[in-house]
Amino acid sequence: MSDKIRREKKSGKKIAALIFVFVSVFCLVFFAARGRFQAPIANKTVALILSPFQNSISWIGDKLSFITTTVSDIMHVHEQNKILLSEVEELRAKNIAANEFEAENQRLRALLGYKQVAVQFDLEPARVIGRDAATWSSMIIVNRGTADGIANDMAVVTEMGLVGHVIDAGINTSKVQLILDPRSSVGTLIQRPESRVAGIVEGDLNNPTMPRMVNIPKNSDVIVGDVIVTSGFGGVYPKGIVVGKIKDIQNEESGLLKYGVVETTVNFQKLEDVAIITQSREAPPAPLEQNNQQ
Repeated sequence: MSDKIRREKKSGKKIAALIFVFVSVFCLVFFAARGRFQAPIANKTVALILSPFQNSISWIGDKLSFITTTVSDIMHVHEQNKILLSEVEELRAKNIAANEFEAENQRLRALLGYKQVAVQFDLEPARVIGRDAATWSSMIIVNRGTADGIANDMAVVTEMGLVGHVIDAGINTSKVQLILDPRSSVGTLIQRPESRVAGIVEGDLNNPTMPRMVNIPKNSDVIVGDVIVTSGFGGVYPKGIVVGKIKDIQNEESGLLKYGVVETTVNFQKLEDVAIITQSREAPPAPLEQNNQQ
């Protein structure tokens, strides 16, 4: 019984092999002769069988082409975006630099305009390069020193008015004491012709941004809004430099004197460029019959 089964299996294998050989030969003959004669039925049959595979291959090819094109476009856009971002950053940096140059030019033009007006002074332009951390509102450092002809006690100004004076001239840099410093004192006058009241402007510990004009007699003609200029006494500050204006008037505790709160014409918070008066051709004023003037 088992021998019969083995013979049937072998017979089945032979038949399958023959069928495979027949189909193979048929395909070889069909494709070899495809270009020589027409076999509509065979062509239709093969086309029908291969159609799903061709459609799938065509769909896959289209998708692969789309994906490849899309990826290429994305990479191109990414590279263009990097280039554009780099150009934007470069333009932003150039714009910032241009704005900074423009601001500096405006400040220097203003100082130059002041130099052309204040012909009685020899001015040395200087840049603020630092501030004393312990006395931020009282001291600045400028980039001019003895090598530039700078010496102690030279007055420092801007086109807006008085800044202070040099207290420590180094070779290439100098320390400048601002008029906001409580240790500073500036001999001043009320500019109004009918007043001309003299006083001293000094820094106020309780109000670091607004100094005071002190030693004003109680019955003196001083009003809010009066412009204050240097009196020229003391040899440090030449006469006629604007200091500020009276913002408020208060009585001293003694009751005999009063003082004026001064709003300076110089914005010390934005101080960047200054000019040092290296020489003044203005004759010193005649002495006043009043004490405590600088």
